[in-house]
Amino acid sequence: MTQIQKTTLESSEHLKRRYKAEKRFQFLGISAIFVALTFLCFLFGSIISKGYTAFQQTFIQIDVEFSEDQFTDENIAAANFPGLVKSSLRTMFPEVKNRQDKKRLYKLVSPSAAFTLQDMVQENPKLIGTKQSVWVLADDDVDMLIKGHYDRNVHQEDRRIKDNQLTWIDKLEQDGKLRKKFNTTFFTAGDSREPEQAGIWGATRGSFFTLLITLTLSFPIGVAAAIYLEEFAPSNTWTDIIEININNLAAVPSIIFGLLGLAIFINFWGMPRSTSLVGGLVLTLMTLPTIIIAGRASLKSVPPSIREAALGIGASRIQTVFHHVLPLALPGMLTGTIIGMAQALGETAPLLMIGMIAFIVDVPGGFTDPSTVLPVQIYLWADSPERAFTEKTSAAIMMLLAFLIFMNAAAVYLRKKFEIKW
Repeated sequence: MTQIQKTTLESSEHLKRRYKAEKRFQFLGISAIFVALTFLCFLFGSIISKGYTAFQQTFIQIDVEFSEDQFTDENIAAANFPGLVKSSLRTMFPEVKNRQDKKRLYKLVSPSAAFTLQDMVQENPKLIGTKQSVWVLADDDVDMLIKGHYDRNVHQEDRRIKDNQLTWIDKLEQDGKLRKKFNTTFFTAGDSREPEQAGIWGATRGSFFTLLITLTLSFPIGVAAAIYLEEFAPSNTWTDIIEININNLAAVPSIIFGLLGLAIFINFWGMPRSTSLVGGLVLTLMTLPTIIIAGRASLKSVPPSIREAALGIGASRIQTVFHHVLPLALPGMLTGTIIGMAQALGETAPLLMIGMIAFIVDVPGGFTDPSTVLPVQIYLWADSPERAFTEKTSAAIMMLLAFLIFMNAAAVYLRKKFEIKW
């Protein structure tokens, strides 16, 4: 065998090994993607399977006698509305005489039933003296039973719904006085100790106010800092120190920003705890490094020829940046800002440090009202012992994921729509 043939054979063997190595690498890459998608589908499937039932709520129809002797006081709110609910249930089940059985009977409906009747009478006082059929919220245990989360076949000592309650519930179903409806309460109410009355509207408004402050402060400050550092700052030791610190801040654990907010905004400045104002300031500090880094990268992507052409026709340095460079870099800046806001939307740790873990029943009406945010609301519900809060936790996670997917899709859309390839 000649030297040329030997070299050719060695090259051929080497080439075959390279092809095999490339195929192995492709196989490993495809396998990694498949495993990641499998875990992702398992995660989404687990969340959806536990949370989709929260979008329906069980209601019970009761016949209420708004007798005039119950409304002797001019103040309608002083009437005994819980007594009206109990009287209606006793009328529907006259065979219930035992005190303990009556307590179990009353527990079929939610405590909010009395407030439902009160709101009806306050809106229409002409109901006094009439008899009305009213759909009221069922108790969370009844709701869980109807949705199939409780096993009827286990011994009554091992389940929250007792045998006589099962009989009453079955009778209500047979009479058409028990049904599931779309759960508007989940989207229109604030937090509550009672699972059937709890909703995400308060946390959603708190998240909106918090992110509005974050966007209002972080976007102009982040863009201005990126423009200065990339276009105007002199290259010296101080600039290098600032750049290093900005890059390091992007990797700092988020709870550190919460500690900073607790020390500066609350303890030193005396700002109110558990408010969207303080939450927005803390998240502004957290998202600023991300926006600055994304902004500088966008400015660097603009070709130097744009700057040279603008300067060549007599534009000043400021005119060159703001009239020519910034419009071309703005889509990338917006993308980085949206990603930073999506990160802020999913944060919990820094907000726990400034008191936004508080139990907030009222829906916040402004930036200085006590509030919480959606991730913290999920954390609170996940820590609750009631079975009904499990499905609400999963449903709230579904809504949070929907917001995050929407924000990231918006970032991808803006990048594709305004991207300019040089």
